[in-house]
This record gives sequence, C-alpha cells and structure tokens, in this order.
Amino acid sequence: MAVARVTTITASSPRGWQEAVQEGLKRANKTIRNLTGIKVLEQKARIEKGKITEYRVTMEIIFVLED
Repeated sequence: MAVARVTTITASSPRGWQEAVQEGLKRANKTIRNLTGIKVLEQKARIEKGKITEYRVTMEIIFVLED
C-alpha cells in the first residue's frame, strides 16, 4: 500500500502559465523523489503599465512516500 503526500508551491515565468508550471515542476524534481502528479490551484499575473510581466501559478505537488 502506498502513502502519498501533497505540498503546495508557487512558481513564476515571464513567458506564460504553462512555463511557470514547468519551472515549478523542474525545481520540485530536484529535491522531491517519487513525484506522481500536480494540481494547479491558482493562476495570477503581475501587471506593469497595462501589460503582463510575470505569470504565477500556485500548485500542489503529489509524491509517494518511501518506506
């Protein structure tokens, strides 16, 4: 029987929400083993002078705990 854990992270990108998700996943993959899924909870954007300058996502990272 497997037991999973969920942790919440926030990541950003100047190019889009999809890339922000990829950046968050890439970073989580460096320190968390056994990643099995993600769930995007929220998308936000930073605006300067009427234009989006940064895309931000908050997401849950799901991973299976080792024995």
